[in-house]
Amino acid sequence: MTDSMITNPILPGFNPDPSICRVGDDYYIATSTFEWYPGVQIHHSRDLANWTLVCRPLARADLLDMRGNPDSCGIWAPCLTHADGLFWLIYTDVKRLSGSFKDAPNYLTTAPSVNGPWSERIYLNSSGFDPSLFHAPDGKKYLVNMLWDHRQTGHGDQFAGIVLQEYSTAEKKLVGPVHNIFRGTDRKLTEAPHLYYRDGWYYLMTAEGGTGYDHAVTLARSRNLLGPYEVHPNKHVLTTAFAPEAPLQRCGHADIVETAAGETYMVHLCSRPITVDSAAGRAETRRDLPGSNAIERRSPLGRETAIQKVEWRDDGWLYLSEGGLHPTSLHTPRPQGIVPAAPVQEAVRTTFAPGPLPPAFQWLRSPEPERLFSLDANPGHVRIYGRQSPGTMFEQALLARRQTAHRYRAATLVHYEPRDFQSFAGLMCWYNQCQYHFLNITREDDGSRALRIMSALGDFPFGKAVFSGDPVRLPDGPVALQATVDVTELQFNWRVPDGDWQAVGPVLDATILSDEAGVGEGNNFTGAFVGMAAYDISGQGHADDFEWFDYELPG
Repeated sequence: MTDSMITNPILPGFNPDPSICRVGDDYYIATSTFEWYPGVQIHHSRDLANWTLVCRPLARADLLDMRGNPDSCGIWAPCLTHADGLFWLIYTDVKRLSGSFKDAPNYLTTAPSVNGPWSERIYLNSSGFDPSLFHAPDGKKYLVNMLWDHRQTGHGDQFAGIVLQEYSTAEKKLVGPVHNIFRGTDRKLTEAPHLYYRDGWYYLMTAEGGTGYDHAVTLARSRNLLGPYEVHPNKHVLTTAFAPEAPLQRCGHADIVETAAGETYMVHLCSRPITVDSAAGRAETRRDLPGSNAIERRSPLGRETAIQKVEWRDDGWLYLSEGGLHPTSLHTPRPQGIVPAAPVQEAVRTTFAPGPLPPAFQWLRSPEPERLFSLDANPGHVRIYGRQSPGTMFEQALLARRQTAHRYRAATLVHYEPRDFQSFAGLMCWYNQCQYHFLNITREDDGSRALRIMSALGDFPFGKAVFSGDPVRLPDGPVALQATVDVTELQFNWRVPDGDWQAVGPVLDATILSDEAGVGEGNNFTGAFVGMAAYDISGQGHADDFEWFDYELPG
């Protein structure tokens, strides 16, 4: 593909719910991080094609503490804007997902630079999620968010519209009446609002249809901020609900940005599902296999971020530049007059030194990383302190990075002497407490050190641990562990340093680590990770050291 095109997705792997803003020649995208800490990923680009992670701003307990948050809760749909010399970050810390209720407090923090310092958070409301801040042309500011109606459980649409309320910068709180400005369309599940002002019109962009395969971007407009809002003549600007053959699926939850030259681009979430044909016993990266009744699509990479060139036409409405309602390829035209940046190649091997954790890695929920790991305790290694069990919602010592392709190899060198069977550490392929595969070093009852494979295969909400193959007795000293994923298949291996790789256990189902597995489509919201983990369920904090970590994509 020539330099004239951008290749999608621009943020591969778990990077959903993009919010984009431009400051001069710089573009920034904020994405959801859910239960992963620190909260919110912000990427930077100057050409809209090549993006670099620059910060995760919610890195202090006074901004974010997710201990106790269930899986797929935490940071939903942040909104990043720039006005009055400040970055404005709006975010939700969802505390409850299941049942009739959503406990979803919304907050605001600001900073003079995207790298901070970020102010103490300001509480806004808890009426619903997906909040965003609109900087009106008259200088006023308004918060919009979807409204949650718990009364409709099992009877209708709990997404009760988009509400708007003024935010007072002087009082640092929402003021005045709450207005329900848009009830959505017959696609329902109306969420993810963003407001824009253009040529005398207020435009309201929302997501509808849920975050699965019926997802869509809906646009409406009004001459009055409070409405009524008329819906786009096509209703949707973007959806793949009617295009199962499209290379990107689940397209929705979008935001737009205008370049300095006046071109408009839309960022949106998407996925690249694996198609599993259970009848034929095979899996492919195609979207569908016509004629089969045993098709299931699974997305281990989670919901990713893509970009499309869009255009305002003479009727005052926004359309995909290529026409239609869905992207027909993985490419969209680059902006004019911007020199493409050279892509940054990620190193295969990560080594560890005193200082900050390498940026690819995150951990779960806790604002106290010093209780989970140390880069100073044994220089040249990351020491991980065994904490609570796999899937705990409080203190889990797992350092992991996103899976960004359907094929990869990950490996690490572990220095670990488990105390007994209650202490175990190793290489983790993770989605959530009910979906993981874990190659771990532990101690058997006869006193020998051994490798075991422990998995949770999606039996929500129980997350029962199951074991594959026989324990593999290990020699003394450090051991290298490896996971190789080939679309649907996961194979674990081990070796002594400089030895030959030896397979451990059977080939495992890698698609367990997907949005659609477990509790099912539209209920899981993250993506597959791979990383280093230590557990000591006796509570004594038995630690282990990891010397390096490899993550490699083929060819």
